[in-house]
Amino acid sequence: NMPRHRPKASFLTATSMVVASAFVVVGWAASAGASGPAPAPTDAQVRKKLTATAPWVLNTWGGAFTEANAAAWRVLSSGASEDVRWTGSALDAVVAGCAKCERNRCDLTVGYGGSPDEDGETTLDAMVMDGQTLDVGAVGALRGVKDAVEAARLVLERTQHTLLVGDQATAFALQMGLSPANLSTPESAGEHAAWLNANCQPNYRRDVSPDPEKFCGPYRAVGTEEAAAHARQSCKRPSADIARDNHDTIAMFATDAAGRLFGATSTNGARAKMPGRVGDAPIPGAGLYVLAGVGGCGATGDGDVMMRFLPCYQAVESMRLGATPEQAAADAMARIAARHPTFQGGIVVADAAGAHAGAANGWIFTYSLSSAAATGVQVFTVHPPPLLAVQRGHSTGEEEPETAVRGGGRADAARQ
Repeated sequence: NMPRHRPKASFLTATSMVVASAFVVVGWAASAGASGPAPAPTDAQVRKKLTATAPWVLNTWGGAFTEANAAAWRVLSSGASEDVRWTGSALDAVVAGCAKCERNRCDLTVGYGGSPDEDGETTLDAMVMDGQTLDVGAVGALRGVKDAVEAARLVLERTQHTLLVGDQATAFALQMGLSPANLSTPESAGEHAAWLNANCQPNYRRDVSPDPEKFCGPYRAVGTEEAAAHARQSCKRPSADIARDNHDTIAMFATDAAGRLFGATSTNGARAKMPGRVGDAPIPGAGLYVLAGVGGCGATGDGDVMMRFLPCYQAVESMRLGATPEQAAADAMARIAARHPTFQGGIVVADAAGAHAGAANGWIFTYSLSSAAATGVQVFTVHPPPLLAVQRGHSTGEEEPETAVRGGGRADAARQ
């Protein structure tokens, strides 16, 4: 009889050599100027995990996003929050953290007053996911309500649906007691005016007339002959169009003292997006995925590409099949980079024990961590080489983070 397929062993066999080779590169770089390269760690050392002490919370990005992590940590560690309803659960923590970023308008890529669309309007995407039940509540292209992550929580708790969008998502949020608000600001109006003055660049349209790389609309679809007369515009946008300052998300996930795992996201999407566009942040498996007993993942970057690959579902599923966080992160990012080499994005992955890793392609990516065994918010930075970088650490606070890279690079940690 043929032996039954054992996915865990298969995954580890396929990936262990790649990860071990990556550490050889790091060992050599770290010992430059010494008598010789540091010896490569054994496969067991590469895969080692330390048991973290819950609670802990991770989210994409450092900088302004550390305040969101700190807000979530206050809820996790003591139940203290600006909102007396919050009780210290992981659900309360991730909602509080993302809500803090919405209020602070982190990097103008989360919350109101940022990333105006072609019409000059700011719309919001958000999601909340329960790692125990896999229930999800999400909103997309939310208009006229500032509290996007709270609206997503209401979809989770007050409906049997997963995703509400546009005006209907707004109507639901208002019915549930959230307040209407103008999401535009003088800054976002100025951004939109500058975009119009730049002939509507960057532009996400293709195969329309007039040429969207040179002119503003209104646009019309071109016929077959007209489309053949000029080269079809690729869906792979120039990397300069996607950057941290115009295309970002907070994705946060946390484990509380009771061991419950929840995650949440919030963003105002891509600057100059087409009206009605929804990104990866409210899509389960794309911007976020959490599975109790296995772990979680949060993502940021070019959402139109990421939602085609579901990198967070892929990473969590890889861990379920036996991969370490660094292996899972590397694999998920490599799947995207193989088809979209200029793709810009990053993911942070953690298993149920608190071991964590980040992977990036095309830009420098950071993520933030607070845990029961560390003081303050720790920020981990992934410096990507030309192809892919993977940074690994542990939330125990017992070790400095390590780096695993393909083709070179380094990772740093800072405590804030």
